[in-house]
Amino acid sequence: MKNSTPFIVSGVLAIAIIILYILHFTSESSVNGSAGKNLSVLLNDTSITLPIAYVNVDSLLINYNFAKDLNESLLRKEESTRATLNQRQNQINSAAQEFDRKLRNNAFLSQERAQQEQERIVQMNQEYQQLAERLTQEFMLEQQKLNIQMEDTIKARMKEFNANRHYEIIFSNRTTSTVLYADDKYDITDDVVEFLNAKYGPVTATATGQK
Repeated sequence: MKNSTPFIVSGVLAIAIIILYILHFTSESSVNGSAGKNLSVLLNDTSITLPIAYVNVDSLLINYNFAKDLNESLLRKEESTRATLNQRQNQINSAAQEFDRKLRNNAFLSQERAQQEQERIVQMNQEYQQLAERLTQEFMLEQQKLNIQMEDTIKARMKEFNANRHYEIIFSNRTTSTVLYADDKYDITDDVVEFLNAKYGPVTATATGQK
C-alpha cells in the first residue's frame, strides 16, 4: 500500500499542473477577447500542446550511444565470466574422467591415493561453485553501478535539454510512470536522443564512461 503512494501523488500533481495551465490559458483567452472556450472544449482540443512531454525509455536506451557503450561493456564482462567458468568446469570434467579411467583400470597405487584424488576433485568443484557465486555477484554489482550511472547521466542531461524548451513535466513511459496514454505530439524521444548523442558523441570501441 505504501509503495503506491508516490505513484498516486505524482499523478495528482501532474493533473493539477495541467489543469492550472489550462485555466491560465482560458483566462488569457477571455482577456484578449477571443471566443470563450470552456474547459471541456480545451481539454479536447488537439491543437493545444501543453508544457508537458514524455520519453519512450526503451527507444532511448536502444539509440543513446552512451547506453550502447555501457551495454557492450556488460556483454564483455558477461562473456569473460562465462569463459572463466567454462574453463574451470572443463578442468573439473577432465580430472573426473581421468579419475574414473584410472579407477576402472586399477591404476592407483593404493586405495589411499585414489581417495586423495577423489577429494581433490570434490575440492575443485567446491571452489568452482564459490567462484561462480563470486563472479555472478560482481556482475550484478557492475550492472547496478552502470544503471545508476546511466540514470544520473540522463537526469543531468535532461536539465540541460529542458533549459530552452521549458517543459513543466517530462514523463517516462515505463510501467512505473503515470503515463498510461499520451498523444504522439507529446513524444520527445527523438529530440532527447539527438541531444544526448550530441553531448556524448559516437559509440566507442570500449565504454570509458560519461563524457
